[in-house]
Amino acid sequence: MKRLALALLLLTLACNRDRAEQTQPAAPPPIGNAERGKMLAGQYGCNVCHIVPGVDGPQGALGPSLAGIASRPAISAGTVKNTPENLVQFVQSPSSLNPSSAMPPSGVTPEDAKDVAAYLMTLK
Repeated sequence: MKRLALALLLLTLACNRDRAEQTQPAAPPPIGNAERGKMLAGQYGCNVCHIVPGVDGPQGALGPSLAGIASRPAISAGTVKNTPENLVQFVQSPSSLNPSSAMPPSGVTPEDAKDVAAYLMTLK
């Protein structure tokens, strides 16, 4: 009898575990290569105007610090929802999302913008 109860308990736990795994939302696919994005942030000079954790070289104070940017609900002085897609667009063309942004066009290619945004999304 004890064996039957134990078997039923294990079966119930296994079924509940499978159900819990099925209801977990899948992680969104990565938008780019974060390691490459870290390197590109330095190459494009993001750190000249911003503090960019992990990027070597001078750290600027003209723009806001990018430390913790992935945890912020909004970008661009709180005017744009902080999503990976918006971050990609903002990295490329800030004024397309916020016409009053002081950040100039960066010249970042679409593929590079995905990688830079992927890196920025690691800065929690």
